[in-house]
Amino acid sequence: MRNERPAEGVRSGERPMTRYYPTVGALAVLFLFPLVWSGWSSLEEPDNYLRMARFGEGVGTYATNSVLVSGMTVAGTLLVSALGGYAFARFDFPGKNVLFLATLAILMVPYATILIPLYVLLGYIGLQNSLVGLSLVFVMFQLPFALFMMRNAFEAIPRELEEAALVDGCGTFRAFSRILLHAVRPALVTVGLFAFLASWNDFFAPLILLNDGASFTLPVAVVSMTQGTFGAIDYGMLQAGVMVMAIPCLILFVILQRHYVRGFMSGALRG
Repeated sequence: MRNERPAEGVRSGERPMTRYYPTVGALAVLFLFPLVWSGWSSLEEPDNYLRMARFGEGVGTYATNSVLVSGMTVAGTLLVSALGGYAFARFDFPGKNVLFLATLAILMVPYATILIPLYVLLGYIGLQNSLVGLSLVFVMFQLPFALFMMRNAFEAIPRELEEAALVDGCGTFRAFSRILLHAVRPALVTVGLFAFLASWNDFFAPLILLNDGASFTLPVAVVSMTQGTFGAIDYGMLQAGVMVMAIPCLILFVILQRHYVRGFMSGALRG
């Protein structure tokens, strides 16, 4: 057999990826430092979390509102994007490409410029100052990315898999729900995670579309904590609120990280 020389710059038996560990470690420290600093600041005074819990309507109310909005946003985004992505990937119909491009064009519309028209529109349909109306707005802004992800995910699945299910007696909807949805699960997790993070952390839309303090979400409540007496800011309570917002995102990302990475690596962004 012909002797092969190790690649230049890589010693024999050395794993090439080990060269990047110091860089990855430095980036991890750089990104984690603000979170660690916020956590330390929130614990400097024992009553920071107690004051935050009693602020306004109570942190439980704001957290419940955020959970409801995020849950409805994720459910709506997954439902519409899965059905729409399957339709764009598998069916031909008049204006298919034009409709898909029109949906993607929403990404080019400045986010803040249409919140006031949306506020008026929600008033016409009776969803003004409503968590349901806010969720519908979030779903609308998530659809371009979600449809793009799901269309490409379905296109990456061989048609033979679906045809075999149809030959075995499955209808179109049963093949979609029992087989294809399982095959695109990483893409679904990715879309759902993006929808959750966007709705959980958004401040501007709830500020414009909600006018009742009892309906505010956590981002609006946390920003309101900076408006102390004579402009004073309670930084300890503010950092406690930041940690309450950040911890669920971290936990969810760690739990779904494997599916999230597969969603990008398995062809979900192909095309």
